[in-house]
Amino acid sequence: MSGVIQRKMTKRVNIGGVPIGGGASIVVQSMGNMPPHDAEKILAQINGLKEADCEIVRLTVPDEKAAETFGEVKKRSPLPLIADIHFDHHLALKALEAGADGLRINPGNIGSREGVERVVKSAAERKVPIRIGVNAGSISKEKLRKFGGPTAEAMVESALEHVTILEALNFDLIKISIKASDVPKTLEVYRVMSKRVDYPLHVGVSEAGTAFGGTVKSAVGIGILLNEGIGDTIRVSLTADPVLEVRTAYEILKALRLRQITPEIISCPTCGRCEIDLLGMAERAEAEMQKVKKPLKIAIMGCVVNGPGEAREADIGIAGGHDCGVIFRGGKIVRKEAPDKLYAALMEEIAKI
Repeated sequence: MSGVIQRKMTKRVNIGGVPIGGGASIVVQSMGNMPPHDAEKILAQINGLKEADCEIVRLTVPDEKAAETFGEVKKRSPLPLIADIHFDHHLALKALEAGADGLRINPGNIGSREGVERVVKSAAERKVPIRIGVNAGSISKEKLRKFGGPTAEAMVESALEHVTILEALNFDLIKISIKASDVPKTLEVYRVMSKRVDYPLHVGVSEAGTAFGGTVKSAVGIGILLNEGIGDTIRVSLTADPVLEVRTAYEILKALRLRQITPEIISCPTCGRCEIDLLGMAERAEAEMQKVKKPLKIAIMGCVVNGPGEAREADIGIAGGHDCGVIFRGGKIVRKEAPDKLYAALMEEIAKI
């Protein structure tokens, strides 16, 4: 069918019961940003992320105390947890013993060869996938000298070196992320990596920025890659509440018709013809519809020019008129209401379906 995105078929791994790759739905994940030693704050954030439909959460494990906290959180977490670990293979072993559903490590910087072998052996026994993560800001000095900076070639070679270490130990439960904060570079490295390996790819724009700018950069970078069939799981990296990362991720998937779990809101930008409080209604509807787990198309339109057509094509919608609004459901007018009653009437009609 024309317009359907053809995704690359990759190998499948399993993160705590959540399938990634191999044709599975694109998985949305985020990362906790609470203090790594405060189990209650971490759990409160994870519960909030679950309510927002996040599917996997990554937690940093920087020291022994954090590893103990990770174990405590894991026992009570409603979502699968990935332990993010650097430089110390002992922390990776502790996280695995505590029940980590996945690891985010780079074998080249986790410790000695013996330490890497111990981690891989433990992960293999537990069937726990390992995510190789290379960012433009974490490339070795050797690679920077060889390629003259954090180029796409440097990033790809760095990631493949880490992959080779795992493959040499007969370990193939691998995911790969290879991000940059620069969108064109991010696109380049993922396109190259997608051609080089069949492992599932974790896609995102690294250090994308604040809620507004970071959302734009992430939507462009992630959206282009997904539209090309590249990507099995995504994270929108924002300097903001992780819940916003999850909501943004689902909006990207929804816009590409790749996955929809909440209603899609269509609303006009308004002009001088609008005689109803369209902005207020659209914002209220967007917030309330986050609780509705049904792939509806809801049109909230402000005037009689484009309004009736858009509202008629949606599952349900309104078109503003002179001192009133018309509600469409299933392509037909079902009622007319005064401006002060229009929003309540819209919610009533939504509740019926």
